[in-house]
Amino acid sequence: MDSGIKVRLVNYTRKPLETVTWAALISYWDGWETEAFDRMEEKDVEMHLPRVLGYGHESILEHATLTLAIEGCSRVCSHQLVRHRLASYTQQSQRYIKLNLNDVEETFLIPKGVKERPELYEKWKKLMQDAIELYEESYKAGVHQEDARFILPQAVRTKIVVTMNLRELKHFLGLRACERAQWEIREVAWKMLEEIAKNGELRPIIKWAKLGPRCIQLGYCPEGGLMPSGCWKRTRERWKALADPKPKV
Repeated sequence: MDSGIKVRLVNYTRKPLETVTWAALISYWDGWETEAFDRMEEKDVEMHLPRVLGYGHESILEHATLTLAIEGCSRVCSHQLVRHRLASYTQQSQRYIKLNLNDVEETFLIPKGVKERPELYEKWKKLMQDAIELYEESYKAGVHQEDARFILPQAVRTKIVVTMNLRELKHFLGLRACERAQWEIREVAWKMLEEIAKNGELRPIIKWAKLGPRCIQLGYCPEGGLMPSGCWKRTRERWKALADPKPKV
């Protein structure tokens, strides 16, 4: 089932990996200077950055940030997202924006397992439709949208912009790309990773910094027996396809 959630990488630090590498060099290169940044080349990044990250020196990742736009997720998902506090967020306002609520499936995100159960889905759809009608009725009666929104279920779709540095993004992906994470925030996490993988400037950092679920970062599954069968293999294959994509023939 297509959830309709969209994630797009809209901006990031100029020369991100060069910036991180240049910052790393200050700690152990006596010849470091401000002007060295302008001389940074891809070979310098490849020579130094994987090694420094391999030592576990990850504070340097904080010098590069990414801005991503997320559209179509529910408020359930966005509430999980904003719990990651070392980031900046701007979300669609239900106070200032009068939501245009039309079709139930366009307005609300359907929970997993509901649509597959016809009797449950019909009840869910009726509840959502009633919420739409009461929201509209309240607004037309003069209730401001900032108060009419009290009626809306958490399933209502939203839009949110997030800016994270690479270190916080690694922390976020470690928790939320895991198969034990709630399905919607997990989908957002993997779509973020896919956006990074599509960008030639950023893709190497997936492998070097092990951006992904914690089993990728640690080399083993910390959830142990709580994980579903075959999860470790599935996750590794999915991650490798992004971190080291096969060249197109």
